[in-house]
Amino acid sequence: MAIVWRTIQLLLVSFVMFGCSGQKPVTIGAESGRLSACPKSPNCVNSFADASDKRHTIAVLKGSLADAKAALLMLPRVEVVTETEVYLHAQVTSFLIRYVDDVEFLFDAEQQVVHVRSASRTGHSDFGVNRRRVEAIRVAMPSP
Repeated sequence: MAIVWRTIQLLLVSFVMFGCSGQKPVTIGAESGRLSACPKSPNCVNSFADASDKRHTIAVLKGSLADAKAALLMLPRVEVVTETEVYLHAQVTSFLIRYVDDVEFLFDAEQQVVHVRSASRTGHSDFGVNRRRVEAIRVAMPSP
């Protein structure tokens, strides 16, 4: 019994120390003025998703890229990976198991909106974490 308990402890410590970060997806980045589509799994939201795709679609953020970035950085465990004048990619790491999600913003200067994509790197379901994250960013942004 002691060996089983010790094995469980080692696995838990490994998860906390090394996490479940997964590999950075090759689909990160903007191409032809769009963020990549979500996979079929329900652990992603994207403002470019078709409105009929209720699982993945989410409204754009109204405001500037700087406002969206400031709101994102108010959240815990956020690390900006790439940033240009119109694009931002950040990683958000969960507290306990150290799952990594990718958050992307793409600024549309003509419409004065920020397109957003938030997706888990691993697993199938995120229990709504990515949608709640984007809505928290929306609430934290100043009103246009």
